[in-house]
Amino acid sequence: MGFRSNLEKVLSEGKFAVTAEIGPPKGSNPNKIIEKADNLIGCADAFNITDNQTAVVRLSSLSGCFILLKMKLEPIMQISCRDRNRIAVQSDVLGASAIGIRNILFITGDHQSFGNHPDAKGVYDLDSIQLIQIVKDMRDNGIFQSGDKILSGNPNIFIGGAANPFADPFELRVDRLEKKIEAGSDFIQTQSVFNLNKFNIWMDEVRSRDLDKRVHILAGITPLKSLKMTERMKFHVPGVDIPNDIYDRMKKSKDPKKEGYNIAHDLISEVKKIKGIHGIHITALFWEDIIPKLVNETGLYPRSY
Repeated sequence: MGFRSNLEKVLSEGKFAVTAEIGPPKGSNPNKIIEKADNLIGCADAFNITDNQTAVVRLSSLSGCFILLKMKLEPIMQISCRDRNRIAVQSDVLGASAIGIRNILFITGDHQSFGNHPDAKGVYDLDSIQLIQIVKDMRDNGIFQSGDKILSGNPNIFIGGAANPFADPFELRVDRLEKKIEAGSDFIQTQSVFNLNKFNIWMDEVRSRDLDKRVHILAGITPLKSLKMTERMKFHVPGVDIPNDIYDRMKKSKDPKKEGYNIAHDLISEVKKIKGIHGIHITALFWEDIIPKLVNETGLYPRSY
């Protein structure tokens, strides 16, 4: 059978997938992407290039993905609803497919008030569920959102979505996941997992609805680099749930960087045991050089089967 991407192939064959995030620079120097990517060769199945994460202006996801393609690495492009209307989004999907990008993750996007242009006008013409449905119709039915036919090539895209098992209201989190699956998500990357108890409750409900059999779920892992980073994520980043026991480990450690690595190692070991999880997505937040050691010492990569 033909697969759109290596990521789709790995997941479809039942292998435990690894994806990793590469944060683009606040500038146009392509070497910043190249240096990070060079360090990650042989460490993951595909690499996310973020789309102005935290609403801060950075090199575009499309450009970052093109750089990875030239390096013979597989990108996962991210497209946010925050900055584009439905015309621009559909155009970007066509353009991405035309240059060989086969994985795209569709997200709502961090609100512009959190970024470095708080007075910018958010577009939000669509939400991520609507956008996923539009792209599925483009791919599978050859139609734009307007109903017009695509005349010269449907976008050949493995469709991704995001899920946050920790946001409020918690009881609606699985409902939202199910809507994204119904809309057309092929794979899901979750918010960073720190609260294993809450994540297991979410996964219990996911399995009770057999949603893990309908979509590939990759659990997010973020190594904590410092106590300052831990406190920022715990107290100031919406949707992140760092329990007190992890916070206390970071506070009491004489070497918070080493402790952050150990916490990530422990979390990966536990998440790998959870039925219905198909892979790990590592977001190392400008600490990408830790990823090779982390995937090797947790047995994620190189894959043994």
